[in-house]
Formats: sequence, structure tokens, C-alpha cells
Amino acid sequence: MKNLHDLRIFCETAQQGSLSACARKMDLSPAVVSASLKRLEADLGVLLFIRSTRNLRLTQKGEQFLRYCTDALAILDEATTQMHSEDAELSGVIQLSAPSDLGRNLLLPWLDEFMALHQKLEIRLQLSDSPADLYSQPVDLALRYGKPKDSGFIAIPIAPDNVPVLCASPSYIEHFGSPKTLQELTQHNCLCHGHNDTLHTRWVFNKDNKNTSIDVTGNRQCKDGDITRKWAIAGKGIARKSHLDIVQDLIQGRLIELDVDGWQGETFPLNLICAERRLLSPTVNAFKIHLQQKVAALLTQLGRNKLTMKA
Repeated sequence: MKNLHDLRIFCETAQQGSLSACARKMDLSPAVVSASLKRLEADLGVLLFIRSTRNLRLTQKGEQFLRYCTDALAILDEATTQMHSEDAELSGVIQLSAPSDLGRNLLLPWLDEFMALHQKLEIRLQLSDSPADLYSQPVDLALRYGKPKDSGFIAIPIAPDNVPVLCASPSYIEHFGSPKTLQELTQHNCLCHGHNDTLHTRWVFNKDNKNTSIDVTGNRQCKDGDITRKWAIAGKGIARKSHLDIVQDLIQGRLIELDVDGWQGETFPLNLICAERRLLSPTVNAFKIHLQQKVAALLTQLGRNKLTMKA
């Protein structure tokens, strides 16, 4: 496959549906288009199109190759654009969805810093604990915890090792103590969070590659993660929160991470998600790097804070 131009002719022919239409679109002769496709088929050793005097359609192998070819060309085009625009000022609109807690307490200042660096950017932010529909809503990117439900989405790791942790305020622990076993959680007021029609009252834990779960109860329930966090800070009960969401609270001492006999939540990664690879523009790439750097700095600060406390 020595000629990249052959790949572009193949994709354009598939999109246009005929050799002549591709030739007109690319300002080539039909003979050049036909020769290019034959050369590509010979190189691959497969038939890409079924031709007749009036019709042209992809074979099954052709449809399969088209998917890979389209993605490959998009990546190459993006790389070329990136090379020529590294020094150019970023511009455009970022339409972003994020969870309420993460958005209000971490993302907002990070966005301010990013926009201060790139003043031609616009941000359209949507905060909700219910996952945004990237196909029907005006959202291009979404920050979401966990593995994407749609396997076709592009997921860029921002905090791949994030886990949910149990936490409570110093005042709560002073009045009610800290659970030492999972069973003791049933004796505490647990602050339950959910979204849509789901309320998470069964908490799952992992230890030594073994999973277990326990049903918890409490007198406060909410489908806004930031409210659950504020209740925990106010000493109203024990919360199960994303580690990343409460890092600043742990550093400042507003919350304390609870160790319940070594049981931990399963990995709960934070990803930047988009529906199509073509959305991975230089602006998105720069935004991704900005988020990864901010998360890394925050976790490093937490690690240093723990070392100081132990010392």
C-alpha cells in the first residue's frame, strides 16, 4: 500500500457511489480512479467493489476496510493539522457535560485556567449526574466515571486509577465513631446517592480480588453528588464518594477517608468521552492534557499531605 492517495480515492469512491462522481469530486479522470482502485485491490489481495455497467457497491471486505481506512485517514489528518498548528492559538467551542460534584468543585477553576490560556475559546458546560446523550444533546464531550456503556465511544483516560472511597467528617467520627468492618456500616447513617431512577443503597467492595456488597440505609438521599458531599462535610453521615471528587476535602481535613478492614471500591476511572474520532481536534487534545495535568498535580498534593500527616 505505497500510495496514500489510493486510500483517499477509495474512501471518496465509496462515499460518492461511482467512479465518475469520485473523479469529478477529486478533479481526476475516471481512468485514474479506476486504476487506483485496481492497484489498491491488488495490494490488499481482496475485492473491494462489485462493479457493473451501472452500479458500484462495496463488498463485505470493502465495507470492513472502509471503516479502518476512514479512521486511519482521520488520524493522519489530525496529526498533520497538529504539526502545523502547535503554535496557533486555539479557538472554537467546547460543548462539555460533566457530573455535578466534579464540575462545581474541580472542573470550574480548571476551565477558568484553560480559557485564560486560550482566550478565543468558548465553553458551553452542562452539569448533571445523569449521563448526557452524545447523539441527541448539544454535547461534544463528556467527563464520565466508569466504563462507557456504548462501546463505539472514544474514551480518553483522565484519572484511570480513581476509586470510590468511604468518607466522613471529623465531627461525625467524633460523635459516632468509625466503622471497622463492613457489617458495622449497617449501624451508621449512610448518605446514598443515585441518578435517573437508580439510588445506590447497595455498596460494592473489593479485597484481595474478591467482591462483596452490603445494603446500607440512612435518613438522607439525593441524586446530586455535590449535595451528598456537603452533607458528609456537615457531619450528617458516611458517604461513598469518588476519590477524585473529595481530594481537596481530604487535603483540607474537611473529610476523612475511612479504612474498613482493607475493603475498597473497585476502580472507577474518569474518562473524557466523545462519540466520533473526528471530534479529537487540537483544542480537545490540549484540553485533555490540561485535565490530566491538573488531576496528576492534585493527587500528588494528596500524597504529600498524607506523608506529612504520618510524619
